[in-house]
Amino acid sequence: MKRRNNLITYLIIFILILQFFANVFQVPHIYAMAEKEEKLTTAESMITVEANSGRVLYSKDENKRLPMASTTKIITAIVAIEDCKDLDTKYEIPKEAVGIEGSSIYLRKGEHLSIRELLYGLMLNSGNDSAVAIAILVGGSLDKFVKMMNEFCLNLGLNNTNIVTVNGLHDDNHYTTASDLAKVTSYALKNETFAEIVATKDKTISGESVKGGYRYLKNKNKLLKMVDGADGVKTGYTLKAGRCFVGSATRNNMHIVCVVLNCVPMFEECSSLMEKAFKEYSMYKLISKGELSETQIKNGKKTQNIPVILKDDIYYPFTHEEMKNVTANLCINENLTLPLTEDTEIGTLEIKLENNLIFSQKLYTINVENNREENFIKKLIEKF
Repeated sequence: MKRRNNLITYLIIFILILQFFANVFQVPHIYAMAEKEEKLTTAESMITVEANSGRVLYSKDENKRLPMASTTKIITAIVAIEDCKDLDTKYEIPKEAVGIEGSSIYLRKGEHLSIRELLYGLMLNSGNDSAVAIAILVGGSLDKFVKMMNEFCLNLGLNNTNIVTVNGLHDDNHYTTASDLAKVTSYALKNETFAEIVATKDKTISGESVKGGYRYLKNKNKLLKMVDGADGVKTGYTLKAGRCFVGSATRNNMHIVCVVLNCVPMFEECSSLMEKAFKEYSMYKLISKGELSETQIKNGKKTQNIPVILKDDIYYPFTHEEMKNVTANLCINENLTLPLTEDTEIGTLEIKLENNLIFSQKLYTINVENNREENFIKKLIEKF
């Protein structure tokens, strides 16, 4: 009876293996290098990415270091949000935040606003004074907050970014790249507070020094009304940087982030690049979280059949043509010690397009003793 149960278990595992690889090969993938055509944009630098996967769809001089004007405030905002434990406590505005040049929400010394309200002023009206107030109230001083911003950039791998000003006012040593801006924006949009703020079209906040007692803020981001699914992010302009813009839009589980630096028709070209991306690409679910399979592990004379599991869903953007050219391989770690226990990392699943690695996912063992056989059968029934 025991032998019969083992045979049933192995049969189920074998069928699951076949179904596992059938699923992988039916969902074609690709890497295909990002399209680099000058005709796509007049921007000095541009990148269009799918934010969840990080895949670059289109680009132009995306690693060129350039001034980025008020798109700097994307970094200012996410650093403040992550560091501030209470966004809603009201703070007294310091005198250093009053009378800052450029775009402003006209703060006055001694009035009281919360960090959340200042963040709306920062991202909707692009308040340079909001940036200074946030930096001092959250970081303790401008210099300390700038240091926090640069440390954040290094930790996120933004190796071509250097922050000097918290609001993007020009400094020759203040720069980033389109690629770095896309990376930090994709990261920041995963924060619910940040995402909510940058998607807001208008907002009323405190205004003790303003007639009526409140400030009405209107988002300068025209993309929110131009593109279906638009949900951010930030405009920027200085004489040296030109017109800069980071846009974001989500449709059908695909999240597009587009960065254009020194681009006169920044809204129009960003909109065009996004529509192109949504038209040419779709998000495909390659494998589901908890997907079961099995591989055989050998170590000397010892052999063990190991069920494996993926800990996350795998999605990736592809064109229809790319879907025809996909392969998948299980790469098992060498010199594994047998017997293996549950939840041991044993290797990776690699997905390739024409020999180009586009995605890899770690594989873990699971327990398939007698008490798990019923779950195997349930999953098998669900699959068919």
